[in-house]
Amino acid sequence: MTLTVSLRGTREVKNNYQLFRLTGLLDAFSEATFRKVLSKCIDEGPKHVILDLSQIDFVDSSGLGALVQLVKKAQTLEGTLQIVSNPRVTQTVKLVRLEKFLSLQPSVDEAVKNVKDA
Repeated sequence: MTLTVSLRGTREVKNNYQLFRLTGLLDAFSEATFRKVLSKCIDEGPKHVILDLSQIDFVDSSGLGALVQLVKKAQTLEGTLQIVSNPRVTQTVKLVRLEKFLSLQPSVDEAVKNVKDA
């Protein structure tokens, strides 16, 4: 799925979770479309969401804002949203002290294990 020129991804729907693998830039230009598409997918379910951002090149403050909103939305629906990170994304997230709230995970496998426990 192409969200914008600078942000692309795939969506896999499993029994109890959905996995998004994203590449490119999560920034002011892609944030609105990203938030709208993901929000709709969370509504459709499953309510546990894993965002694989390990191939993302850049996240800015508007991208972080969208991630926070999506976590809140998933929680409202009694779901979870976990983020598989990379050093660049982790650094940005830690800068604003959101690593716990955004549930950063080292790998997709770890995130999937957490879903099964949820």
